[in-house]
Amino acid sequence: MTALRAVTRPHHDRIERLLALDAPMALSRYGTVLTGFERFLAAWEPEVREALPARLHGWLGERSRLDFVRHDLEALGRSASNSGAAQTPRCLPACDVAAAFGSLYVIEGSALGGQVITPRLACDLGVGPGRGASYFHGHGERTGAMWREFRLQATTEIGDDPSCHELACRAAVQTFEALIATFECLLP
Repeated sequence: MTALRAVTRPHHDRIERLLALDAPMALSRYGTVLTGFERFLAAWEPEVREALPARLHGWLGERSRLDFVRHDLEALGRSASNSGAAQTPRCLPACDVAAAFGSLYVIEGSALGGQVITPRLACDLGVGPGRGASYFHGHGERTGAMWREFRLQATTEIGDDPSCHELACRAAVQTFEALIATFECLLP
């Protein structure tokens, strides 16, 4: 986890600047942000699922926030269209469990950030869970426990092999780069 945090820090900072979720925004820009996450997740989830063993498919499904973002788009009167999913860059350098967990690190970490963003969205835009902010609200009070569970699972699945650590780190960086590329196409 320490290596993942260190190697992705510049990318994390870059996506935060690009999304600017801590600044006031128009509802239309917020809708564009949700569209970006929907496009990204529509491409990312099948890629990660393919890299995970079947025993973890249900586990991954329980963590999915794709339906949340699609419901948010509906609540905002936007259609959920994953037409851009085909242009989303691949996140995994190899179809490998360590790579999948490196990539998952990015998305699971974003769920924690969503807990900070949700109250601001409610205040600034009047959206909330079930009313346009389900994606950022995510699993609500369960989010912290899910993060701790993810960290334990990732430690187990990635293991002690340095080559697996390197693959996980590469996948985390590639995931951030794919997110950045997705949003650079959508946001000014």
